[in-house]
Amino acid sequence: MKISNIKREKISEQIIYFLYLNNPKSFFTSHIAQEIARDEEFTKKLLLDLKKNKLISEIKKNSKGKDYLKRSRWKLSELSYNSYHKHQN
Repeated sequence: MKISNIKREKISEQIIYFLYLNNPKSFFTSHIAQEIARDEEFTKKLLLDLKKNKLISEIKKNSKGKDYLKRSRWKLSELSYNSYHKHQN
């Protein structure tokens, strides 16, 4: 099933809004997928698109500095946070 670009953009906006509300925390792909009620693979594709557009940042290390082998955490980039913060006020 193909999802239209408009719907993809709206779902991406949901991701960005979720990360904005929980800034500066970072979340695993599975948690974000659960919050927006979407499949993990589809959510990961959207997250990678958002990363490519520099709207979010990918964290590949845990709190002890070790690399994740198969996981990533995501958080809102500083530029995105500042832009959203201006619009909210």
